[in-house]
Amino acid sequence: MQTVSTSTPALLGESIAALVDADGTGNASWPVALAYPATPLRDLADAVHALCALHGMAPSMIEQASAAPGTAGATRQWLIDIATAFDDERAMLATLTAAVGPLPSTPGQAESEATIVAQRHALTMLAESHRAGCAIGAAAAFLLDWTAIRRILAIAGERVGVVPERSLLPTDRETIAMLDGLDGGVTVRRAVTFGAQQLLAQHRGLWQLLDARASARRGH
Repeated sequence: MQTVSTSTPALLGESIAALVDADGTGNASWPVALAYPATPLRDLADAVHALCALHGMAPSMIEQASAAPGTAGATRQWLIDIATAFDDERAMLATLTAAVGPLPSTPGQAESEATIVAQRHALTMLAESHRAGCAIGAAAAFLLDWTAIRRILAIAGERVGVVPERSLLPTDRETIAMLDGLDGGVTVRRAVTFGAQQLLAQHRGLWQLLDARASARRGH
């Protein structure tokens, strides 16, 4: 007799965490390369400048998501509180950007700047989405991916004598628990997943850009 599978779908938080593990910064080739001790400081400096350009401006993506029309109730308050904590991360980014020195000279600088501006616009659109769950998914994926991004920032900081203080952002476990507690059924789950996927796509694009910039510097 054929057995019918009764397996249940993964919890939303577990599902988004798996997406970040598979498609996020921690599994991208260029961040792995940046972690090598022999990595030129100019490559780390380029990454710091790019991350500051993408995520160092106010309002942060988290703050934008907290005010999105599709965000409400306890989740809105959770994001408001985290937006305040992320202010410290933006200050750290600014300090680190100054410490690593000027942006390394790279062919195609104007095109790179235009790409990052477009990415910032795409993230703003996600964070301000009217679709219930989209902004939350993007913000949650950002927080989960920031764990790996922060490791790169810490490596850069160690090279220039600026060690970032302990993050006040929620732990990955806390972010996953928030997602698991969301209501709204399949519609919200799909929107959360979409927001997370789009956020990760923008971060992947950034790392690919930085990899290409490093190659251009080596060939220049």
